[in-house]
Parts: sequence; C-alpha cells; structure tokens
Amino acid sequence: MSLRLEVALPGTTLSEAYFSCRYACLREPLGFPEGAERLEDDNEAIHAWWETDEGDVVAVGRIHRIPDDSDGSQSDHAGPDAAVCPAFTPLSEGTSELRPAVQIRQMGTLTDWRRQGLASGIVIALEGAAVAHWGAKSGWLQARTDAISMYSGEDWILFGEEYDVKGIGPHLSMWKMLDGEDSD
Repeated sequence: MSLRLEVALPGTTLSEAYFSCRYACLREPLGFPEGAERLEDDNEAIHAWWETDEGDVVAVGRIHRIPDDSDGSQSDHAGPDAAVCPAFTPLSEGTSELRPAVQIRQMGTLTDWRRQGLASGIVIALEGAAVAHWGAKSGWLQARTDAISMYSGEDWILFGEEYDVKGIGPHLSMWKMLDGEDSD
C-alpha cells in the first residue's frame, strides 16, 4: 500500500479522516470524548498527514505560529477541564532571534503504522512549511516522553524539567532553530 504526504496551509478545510486519525492516536486512548482532538486555532495552523491511496489517514501533525506577544502557554485540548501546557520560558525573554516562533502539536501515528519514519516525515514537512509560510526562526514543542527520541533524531533539543500534563502524562519541552543558524 502506498502513502502520500499531504501538507495544508492555514484556511484549508481538513477531512474528517484527518480528525478521526488525530482522535484515534491522541485522545481516544486516554478516554477523552470525541471533539477533544479539535483545537480552536486549527484553521490558522499548517497541517501535515500521511494518507493511503484509499484516503485513510494514518499519521498527523500540525504547526502554528505563536503570537509575538505570547510565551506559548495554552490549553492542551478543546473542551472543559483542559490542562494548560506550560510556557516556553525562552520566548518570554522577547529576543527577536527567536521570532517568528512556531509550535508543533497534535502529532500522532496509528499503532500499525509506527516505527516507519512517518512522524519524522511530518516534522520535516511542518518545519519546511513554517519557514516558507511564516519565515519561522524557532520551533517549540511539548513532547510526550515516548516521542523524545524521534524529535531528537530531527535535531530538536530538550530543555527544562519534566512535567505532567493533566490527563495526558509526562512531557518535556523541546526547541529548535529553524532558520539554519547554529543553536549552540
């Protein structure tokens, strides 16, 4: 079965297959109700996904621009009782070298499709689209601990202490310069 990688810029209407995959990967296993996979700013984000020839979506991810006056803290999901993900403290220092800043969220791969490089392909596509569309200089994310090795393999750097996102589990924050400059 062949797959194709799709990328959609802000304003694109996303298929129900995209959201079904996101729910199946990220929210259903944690007991969240349907709808928790949708975010208020999905229409403003860039999305990428792997799709089969039959139209089944098997892996998803999204990236959004962090407003210039924001440190990146936000609700983890739509709906009541959503946990608030912590700020990316380097962004609160206001250095222009980090702006425009973007955040990857809602990355997931269906169980039968894992360990095939699909998530890495999505990360690479999202980074490239964010640089091309917004001129992104830095990327930020909050990684579930089991995803850290995949992000590290794409040169994302850990920072800060481990924290728990209520109802989701342990996470670590990561970042990456996207404009080609050395981050050391």
